Amino acid sequence: MKNIIFIAPPAAGKGTQSELLVNEYGYNHISTGDLLRAKQNDGSDLGNYIKNLLSEGKLVDDDIVTTLLSEKLSSINGPFILDGYPRTINQANTLNDVLKELNLSIEAVIYLNVDSDTAMKRALGRLTCPKCNKIYNKYSHDKMPMNENICDDCNVELMGRSDDNEESFKIRFDTYLNNTKPLLDYYKSHNLLVIIDKVSTPNETFEEVKKVII
Repeated sequence: MKNIIFIAPPAAGKGTQSELLVNEYGYNHISTGDLLRAKQNDGSDLGNYIKNLLSEGKLVDDDIVTTLLSEKLSSINGPFILDGYPRTINQANTLNDVLKELNLSIEAVIYLNVDSDTAMKRALGRLTCPKCNKIYNKYSHDKMPMNENICDDCNVELMGRSDDNEESFKIRFDTYLNNTKPLLDYYKSHNLLVIIDKVSTPNETFEEVKKVII
């Protein structure tokens, strides 16, 4: 199995694909966001520092993220997925240094390519049961509840995101694409980038991902 980086715009299904890889092939899913959240709750001086930064809405220094990532990579066995890192060319170069020290490598960078309309329907159509956390989508025939806005299992009203709309999502989506393009160009120049366009269903996407990792 190849060590990979997942890059994808909002609602492209990166989380779902990561979960499938973990369950089917035993991948280690490494999210820098998860690493930071875990560290801030461990009671250490560094953890408290990170907690204060995050509570103030500030970004955590790259050096700290690199340290946590290096510790995690050195403690795992088997193939891994990097999720949420790197986000910049500088971080990509730093990652190369970390991997070299640990005698590891990235063998593929997978970009899940999804158009903004499809992504928006996934994001804005998402409904969640507050009781069992089952996820539905009002725009997807396969994921619609049997009764409008009611959980099939719990018979309680489903909840959506009230703080989002089409305009704000499109802004976030376009901003992500603009910020990510240099990183995609970087990995393309290193012959690591694989673009997957078939993202209509999770299973279809997973079949394409499997072709890359095996």
